[in-house]
Amino acid sequence: MRLGLALGYWGRGPSADHVSLAREAERLGYDSVWTAEAWGSDAFTPLTWIAARTSRIKLGTAVAQMAARSPTTTAMHALTLDHLSGGRVLLGLGLSGPQVVEGWYGRPFPKSPLTATREYVDVVRQVLRREGPVELDGRFHPHPYRGADGTGLGKALKPITHPLRSGLPVLLGAEGPRNIAQTTRIADGWLPLYWSPTRTGVYGASLGGAPEGFLVAPMVRAAVCDDVSEGLLPVKAMLGFYIGGMGHAARNFHADLMGRMGFEDEARRIQELFLAGRREEAVRAVPDAFADEISLVGPRARIAERLELWRKGPVTDLLVLSPDPHTLRTLADLN
Repeated sequence: MRLGLALGYWGRGPSADHVSLAREAERLGYDSVWTAEAWGSDAFTPLTWIAARTSRIKLGTAVAQMAARSPTTTAMHALTLDHLSGGRVLLGLGLSGPQVVEGWYGRPFPKSPLTATREYVDVVRQVLRREGPVELDGRFHPHPYRGADGTGLGKALKPITHPLRSGLPVLLGAEGPRNIAQTTRIADGWLPLYWSPTRTGVYGASLGGAPEGFLVAPMVRAAVCDDVSEGLLPVKAMLGFYIGGMGHAARNFHADLMGRMGFEDEARRIQELFLAGRREEAVRAVPDAFADEISLVGPRARIAERLELWRKGPVTDLLVLSPDPHTLRTLADLN
């Protein structure tokens, strides 16, 4: 099981320690470093900054949001950074949800998310293969565009730049069972948002068709500490925000996933509290048991014991979310 460093996205401004953490992870033998985006900092620019200050570690987006860019634009970002970094890019993509897509990007959330995702990946693959002009008779991402509101003058084009790798890995962030199953067919890997090593059956049917070499790379918050309850507070704060606020009350993919993992009543309660403006109560309502099983928190010996559970499942890459160099070193030692 390889280790990756997950840096997430910026808060109010740039994180001064991201480059130093990435360099330390590279020194420790971590295989990859990952950035993200929501509605602030983007995923590719910080990754380019890190690429210039490292030499070996792979560079992943977990995730770049599809609504933020046309698929050809995303492919341009990926092939450009892949050249500049010497072939280190892992392209992680995600569809996000209706509130972000329509509220931030000002675009309609696709009524057929699986079709939209499939078309997006198809176009990205065509650009990276560069076998001919990009053409797709698609519902969401047609190339060339032939809509009634266009000029009809669009021309199918092949990228000017030759991609460094036609097989640049594409991973997808997916949460629903059908979306995960499709991911095993069209992508090189899957980026689970929440992963419980004790509930792998939740994903069993969806992952059944995964080919050999398919990457399963969940993110895990980690902290080496003496007090488990205190160490879980950042995990619960994250869960309270995602389950309570990252989606509409009637359509929240994160809350739905928590429900499928056995905590449906708790997920709905978190949503109710968060949407009522009682955010601190929403965080306290996150069950310690759920926060604990999707993270690695506690003394070194406890983390070592729990790490064995992650190794026994299908996880190929563990993306560690921690700003603490001591925690990163400990996991490197234990792995």
